[in-house]
Amino acid sequence: MKVIAFGASNSSTSINKALATYTAHLIDGADVVVLDINNYTVPMFSEDLEKELGQAEGAQAFLRDLAQADAFVISFAEHNGHYPAAYKNLFDWATRIERELFKGKPAVYLASSPGPGGAQSVLAAANNSAPYFGGNVKASVSVPSFYDNFDLATGQVTNPEVAAQLKDAVAKLV
Repeated sequence: MKVIAFGASNSSTSINKALATYTAHLIDGADVVVLDINNYTVPMFSEDLEKELGQAEGAQAFLRDLAQADAFVISFAEHNGHYPAAYKNLFDWATRIERELFKGKPAVYLASSPGPGGAQSVLAAANNSAPYFGGNVKASVSVPSFYDNFDLATGQVTNPEVAAQLKDAVAKLV
């Protein structure tokens, strides 16, 4: 099984990318490919710019990479209760080319933040909108207080309850 994992964040030190990477590697025998949304450069979306430029190459490349997946592990960062602008912009360009960009492939949606809310607002938004974009969410997990539950130095979850939730979530992908 080829699993595409990414953090929906453009931070070079993204805790959500770390969480997605860790979680995807819990899948026994999976070929895990971790994407960095910074590798898909697109201008700020507008219909006027789309008419001028056509389909942004960064969005086309993102779609090509997503198409290779058998499953997804996506962890959503939260900025003021919503998707980060960089992810939302890439997503907007990509869905103008292929509205159902996730093609009904099974997915685990995650979200984390340094605070106790665990990015639940953005996770709820992602879960609620998934069916409109070919999302087939099998499980979703919010990880609150990231730094209390994850050791960045080792790349491991330190809380046994959180680890069990993540393992249960990815078991639903196979």
